[in-house]
Amino acid sequence: MRAGDILLNTARIEAWPGGLLRARGNHDARLLAGADRVLRRKQDGRYLAVVADGALQPLRPIFASAPGLDETMTLIAGFRPHRRPGMEAVPLLPLQRLRERLDQIGIDGDDYAARTGLALVPEPQWLVLAGFDRFRRPLWLHADAALAWTGMQADALRDGVVLEAISGYRSHDYQLGIFERKLAQGQAVDGILTVNAAPGYSEHHSGLALDIGTPDEPPAEESFEATPAFAWLQANAGAHGFGLSYPRGNPHGIAYDPWHWALATA
Repeated sequence: MRAGDILLNTARIEAWPGGLLRARGNHDARLLAGADRVLRRKQDGRYLAVVADGALQPLRPIFASAPGLDETMTLIAGFRPHRRPGMEAVPLLPLQRLRERLDQIGIDGDDYAARTGLALVPEPQWLVLAGFDRFRRPLWLHADAALAWTGMQADALRDGVVLEAISGYRSHDYQLGIFERKLAQGQAVDGILTVNAAPGYSEHHSGLALDIGTPDEPPAEESFEATPAFAWLQANAGAHGFGLSYPRGNPHGIAYDPWHWALATA
């Protein structure tokens, strides 16, 4: 496993391999061109700094003191990829910061967990590049899910079925951003929760789940269940360790998602 195929993850910052992120201006382009890693703030996606030959170069002077940089540099310096990790080989990030932010936006996590039967999902400390999704975005997954997904995708293709990833790993910050934008528009928390899972409670945070589609089929639509791709998944996904997370009538009260599949952890 190459370091260039791995996303390093901390509570505030993602350390992307060089060459995967698009520059947002000439100044950034010069530094990104020679970067081994690009440090990206999770809260808003802003590029903070690059790492080249082990040295940190902030993209703006103000970013030199951004929270989380020291933690991220420590992770980069000490990280050694494993050739074939198991579930236990991928450390998980602490949940304390997420709990604090749930309180700030008015979500009672204990009440939500009791009502839905869902537990908080920690993020992995690192994820593997498992190709690209339908929209040509890097697809980041837990190491075991990446291996299982690429194997399942290849087996489906041998049977004449094309499986496309629609999305994989999503950070807590990504989901929190959805809530914060809707709250700023005047929407109430209870109303938002009817259409969006509470931040921290999505299987996507683990990197073990992905939304799956097939060409010429709109993404994340119930009509996916009528496709040969869905029929193939029903018959074969279990052999690769994947299961349908939210069938009709699931106990979590989550809408039927025929496109959402997750790798079992036990």
